[in-house]
Amino acid sequence: MDPAPTPSLRDMADLATPMAIRVGATLHLVERAGSGGATAEQLAAATGTAAPALRRLLDHLVTVGVFDRDAGRYRPTALGAQMGADAEEGIKPLLDINSAGGRADLGFVELLGTVTSGTPGYVRRYGRDFWADLDADPQLRRSFDAQMNWRYAVQAGQIAERFDWSRFPEVIDVGGGDGQVLEAILRAHPGVRGRVLDLPPTAAGATERFATAGLADRAGAVPGSFFDSLPAGADAYLLSDIVHDWDDDHARAILTRCRAAAAPGGAVVVIENAGAAGTAMDLFMLMCFGGRERTAAELAELADDAGLVLRASGPVADGRTMLEFGVRQP
Repeated sequence: MDPAPTPSLRDMADLATPMAIRVGATLHLVERAGSGGATAEQLAAATGTAAPALRRLLDHLVTVGVFDRDAGRYRPTALGAQMGADAEEGIKPLLDINSAGGRADLGFVELLGTVTSGTPGYVRRYGRDFWADLDADPQLRRSFDAQMNWRYAVQAGQIAERFDWSRFPEVIDVGGGDGQVLEAILRAHPGVRGRVLDLPPTAAGATERFATAGLADRAGAVPGSFFDSLPAGADAYLLSDIVHDWDDDHARAILTRCRAAAAPGGAVVVIENAGAAGTAMDLFMLMCFGGRERTAAELAELADDAGLVLRASGPVADGRTMLEFGVRQP
């Protein structure tokens, strides 16, 4: 058997293909071409772009197998169809430069500055941090919420079913977005009540979700920040994919807020990749947020600093680990 070819460093560093794919997704070329295909001129007219330049972009997408060309018409291949908004892979929000995910990735062009100064590349590129950007642009926030729902499409049900939430009569999902995970928990555990705490526009989305799901009698949403005082007295405070967005000081502050709010005997449940996300994601967290991926041991150390004691840990969803903490007694 022939050995696998040695990767080319030049190919690994190439920007032409990833940027061509991202521009193609941003221009909705898959949707505009459709299964029947379209000419470069037709696509240029539909997208408001220069036909000669767009043709060269399309020709490169043909070269890399994303589009086919026949009799001057371009149509997406099975691979290219993944760029479509309705594709089951759901990756378009990660490619579209006008969405939160696609926009964030472009911060990597500032990676040298991040490595030199420690300042997130996102701030260097856009002049404000990721969260301030979402606050300033409702469309970006909607795309971010949709991206989070895509990420949890499978994991939300796993989190609900693989952990005994029935032990906690009331759960606060801290930074819980529009309520996708909490909805799954409440459906799986009819005796549990819960609330999402998130910034006002997202909290409003959670309220709407719970009403649509027929859960308004057991679920609600609280607009607010997890850097401020949290609703007190709940039995469990859930932090799912929250801690990795922040540096140690901010992460410690979030955990401290949860510890201060928890009822006597209550729990703080942290769900993270816990080292399973890989180095590329760790670099992204640095570039975008100034955050980091942490191992279970590093999360436990942070929690200890915040006055929490590890009770249990283990896998709770594909690629995610649960750490349950209790409040340290004086």
